[in-house]
Amino acid sequence: MPKVKFDAIYKDLKRKIENEVYPFQSLLPSENSMVTTYECSRNTIRRAISALASEGYVQSLHGIGVRVIFQPVEQAVFTMGTIESFQESAARNHLDVTTKVICFMELTADERTAQKYGFPVGSDLYYIQRVRYVDDKPLILDINIFLKDVVKTLTEEIATGSIYDYLEHTVGLSIVTSKRKITVEHITEIDEKYLELSDYNCLAVVTSQTFDADGVMFEYTQSRHRPDYFSFQDTAVRRHSIT
Repeated sequence: MPKVKFDAIYKDLKRKIENEVYPFQSLLPSENSMVTTYECSRNTIRRAISALASEGYVQSLHGIGVRVIFQPVEQAVFTMGTIESFQESAARNHLDVTTKVICFMELTADERTAQKYGFPVGSDLYYIQRVRYVDDKPLILDINIFLKDVVKTLTEEIATGSIYDYLEHTVGLSIVTSKRKITVEHITEIDEKYLELSDYNCLAVVTSQTFDADGVMFEYTQSRHRPDYFSFQDTAVRRHSIT
C-alpha cells in the first residue's frame, strides 16, 4: 500500500480523535469497518493504529478493539516522544500562533560556546532568538543555534516561519533524534522583556540537542515557557524485567 494511503488514514483518524468524533474511552470502528471505509488492506489499518498508539492516542485491547486514550486539554501540549516543531504543535492544538525574530546573527564557536552548546570549536553557527505568540500572547522564548554546514542558508524570513519545514523540504535534511532535558529556572532580563510573566519568577525550560541521519548534532535549542501555559506529554509503557 503506498505510503500516501497510510498517511491519509493515519491523519484522518488522528484528526477525528482530536476533534472528539471518537471521544476519550470510546472504541474506534472495527478493523473490518475501517478496511471498507478506507478501501485498503488490514495491514495499512494496523500501521495507522500502531502509529497512533505510539503517540498515546489509542490502545489496542485484545478481543475488544482499539480504545481512544487521548484527552484534549486547554493548554498547548508538547510531546516528548516525537520531534515536533512549534508550527506542528500549534496545528495539532488548534492554536493561532505567530513568531517574532528578535535576534538573528552568525557566529563562530569558541571554546566556551563549544563547551556550553556541544558544537565543535571553530564551527560556523546561526544564533537566533524568537518569541512565540499564542493567541497574541508572548508565551515562549526560543533560543536556537544551528550548525551552518548542515542547515545551509538560513534567513530571518525563514526563521519567522518553520525552520524545520525549510530544513526537511528545501534542504532535504533528515531529522532523526533529539535529546531533551526539562528544568525550572529563574527568569532572566530577556525573559522579563519579551514575555508577559506577571508575578511569575521562574520558567519551564526545555533544552534539546538534535541530530541528523549521520549522527551530527545540527541544532541546540532552549525553549523558555511561561509556566501557566506549559504541558509536556509522553506515553510510557511498563516493561517487566526478565528474572
